[in-house]
Amino acid sequence: MSRALPLLVNFLLVAILCNAFSPENPTDGKVLVLLDDFSMKSSHSLYFQSLQTRGFDLDFKLADDPKIALQRYGQYLYDALILFSPSIDSLGGSLNAAAILDFVDSGHDLILAADASASDLIREIATECGVDFDEDQTAMVIDHTSFAVSDTEGDHTLIAGDNFIQSDVILGKEKIKAPVLFKGIGHSVNPANSLVLKILSASPSAYSANPKSKLSSPPTLTGSAISLVSVVQARNNARILISGSLSMFSNRFFRSGVQKAGSTINHEKSGNEQFVTEISKWVFHERGHLKAVNVRHHKVGEADEPSIYRIHDELEYSLEIYEWSGTSWEPYVADDVQVQFYMMSPYILKTLSTDKKGVYYTSFKVPDVYGVFQFKVEYEKLGVTSLSLAKQIPVRPFRHNEYERFITAAFPYYGASFSMMGGFFLFSLVYLYHK
Repeated sequence: MSRALPLLVNFLLVAILCNAFSPENPTDGKVLVLLDDFSMKSSHSLYFQSLQTRGFDLDFKLADDPKIALQRYGQYLYDALILFSPSIDSLGGSLNAAAILDFVDSGHDLILAADASASDLIREIATECGVDFDEDQTAMVIDHTSFAVSDTEGDHTLIAGDNFIQSDVILGKEKIKAPVLFKGIGHSVNPANSLVLKILSASPSAYSANPKSKLSSPPTLTGSAISLVSVVQARNNARILISGSLSMFSNRFFRSGVQKAGSTINHEKSGNEQFVTEISKWVFHERGHLKAVNVRHHKVGEADEPSIYRIHDELEYSLEIYEWSGTSWEPYVADDVQVQFYMMSPYILKTLSTDKKGVYYTSFKVPDVYGVFQFKVEYEKLGVTSLSLAKQIPVRPFRHNEYERFITAAFPYYGASFSMMGGFFLFSLVYLYHK
């Protein structure tokens, strides 16, 4: 009995882990939250409560806890990681920058918040994700025209940001009316990197420098090139949120009123709560997550999928695409889904029609080229997970007995043959009987 108990415990643990990562529910379930100190559980409680209200299981630990582990027995224990420990120099347990990047490479999600005390470890993780914080570790974002009016903040480092990305998928359909309070460090993204998106950018008058000293040289980060909050959607559809302000998630910023310099409108409540709530819905796959099912192809007039097509066959192709709404799969409606009939290069490229209920379909004629083709769907769109589907099918030429008995294009050759035979017959008559 004593030997069977550990085996039973291991079996139950594996069963729980396998059940936690169901592809039918892409929303993250268990989230590890690493903090500098436990006082942040109360100072940032509104943000954490919004996650728990939506069904997330938050596991709070100190970032230097020696018992921290992301995986056990080859299985990850968490679906996502929130790193709210900007000043930590070394993470506890077996956790380090490489382990966090492997966690993301395995398809899991990450929220990273920094501030003016950001350590080299935090900067390294951000750099590996495609975001570069200002190299000057004393620098903060300063804006003398788009700051938040305040009785205490005199250095204009409390930014009232409202330069949001225009995307309903990422920020939700309801417009964020109040500016977002931001106090922290800025970062830059490589414009050539299509995986990184600036969600909240600084105004053209902003710059990154030490607010406690005079500028001795031009700042390296200026204007709208400064990103305050960015997101990354990796090629494996893992999602990352990187913010240069930890205070942006705090209760104080959630409840604060805000008035942007130069504006007469005084908002009773900042846009922080709405902003971080909507962006976390996207990061944790409550929105913008697609799946494709029931990929089919067959000849026109038939229902079964053949093992091979013949050139000039008329065929139909269809699939179903759904988007996760946070609670259920809803039909995804778009007019830009395309299929390629591909061999080395696309021979046919067709935009799929939709019935507005998730079904996409088209029909076309197999080209006059035989070989091994693929039906390929490569769908990438701002804010939604990418779809990459491929289905291989060979195409053969006509058999010898499948050609038409008389080919219209060959009529000139038929005429030439018969005219030559007739001419030879007439020549023979003349040659033999005419003197």
